[in-house]
Amino acid sequence: MKSIAMVGAVMLAGLFAQSASANECVHTVEATASMAFNVKEIAVKKSCKEVTINLKNTGTMAKAIMGHNIVITKTADMTAVANDGMVAGADKNYVKPNDARVIAASTVIGGGETTTFKFKTDKLSAKEAYSFFCSFPGHSGIMKGTFKVVG
Repeated sequence: MKSIAMVGAVMLAGLFAQSASANECVHTVEATASMAFNVKEIAVKKSCKEVTINLKNTGTMAKAIMGHNIVITKTADMTAVANDGMVAGADKNYVKPNDARVIAASTVIGGGETTTFKFKTDKLSAKEAYSFFCSFPGHSGIMKGTFKVVG
């Protein structure tokens, strides 16, 4: 009887381990009306072939007033991408169309809204410095964090 229980426990542990590794490729970030993300770093496992980011705006204001998004770029490109995003405007989610410097970006969402975006990691390197930020005008100076690829 003990051996059946042991086998069941081992199988359950294996399923949990598979589930946990899949969850390492999914990240949830909250953005607030006080222009802050609830995380300062998003660390993605090298083994993740695709990353999913769920963004939730916990504020109450409309996206035209206090919208938030997430844009991921190399850290060296962040300021230029944010500046070009302001020029691109709201209808482009404050991201210049077809900008090769943008690794991934979400849509702009308002208070109480959520959005999900996915992107492939095959061109990312653990040796490169990446950042994530909100490109809504005036937000990128404080709404930012480190995005990195780890072991």
